[in-house]
Amino acid sequence: MFAASNQLLWSMIGLLLTMGGTFLEAYGINLPWNWSQQGIKTFSLGVSYQIGAVLLVGCLGGKNAGGLSQIAYLVMGLTLLPVFAEGGGIGYVKLSHFGYLLGFIPGAWICGYFAFKARPRIETLAFSCLCGLFTVHICGIAYLMISYLFPWRVGENLSLIQAILKYSWFSLPGQLVVVCVVTIVAYVLRHIMFY
Repeated sequence: MFAASNQLLWSMIGLLLTMGGTFLEAYGINLPWNWSQQGIKTFSLGVSYQIGAVLLVGCLGGKNAGGLSQIAYLVMGLTLLPVFAEGGGIGYVKLSHFGYLLGFIPGAWICGYFAFKARPRIETLAFSCLCGLFTVHICGIAYLMISYLFPWRVGENLSLIQAILKYSWFSLPGQLVVVCVVTIVAYVLRHIMFY
């Protein structure tokens, strides 16, 4: 009973984090050795904290809580609640980049699976986050390829290579920075929570 209620709690936390992370842009700061000449300056990483929320719930709540939170997120977004970056509704499945959102489910599950296979160390948590991130990108690229084969796709007129560059390659550096942040936060919180 405790395990089920714990997973439900983490699923709800993951849902809220994913919804909030969708609209929270990730920023970085310039390197410390430049602070004396330039001061502390911020710059956009070109991504939101959405993927960070997906991976964090996997690292803290486990595979089932991670997967369930993302299923709830997709159901909410597809039933007209504007929780996706560009709104919501069933028409979202026609967007060529919808596969990245679908990839949140296996991405969070895989991240949670590996995060709890061993003691919470920086390396194991980083590995689990990277596995989850690459799962999201694999699902997104697969959906892109399928959407280019069939005529249901709507939206921008990009070639398949341009779409892969836009949705995967160009966002990957910022997402890797977010993965580093998630790894450290998950490491600290897992040790505070004693598991």
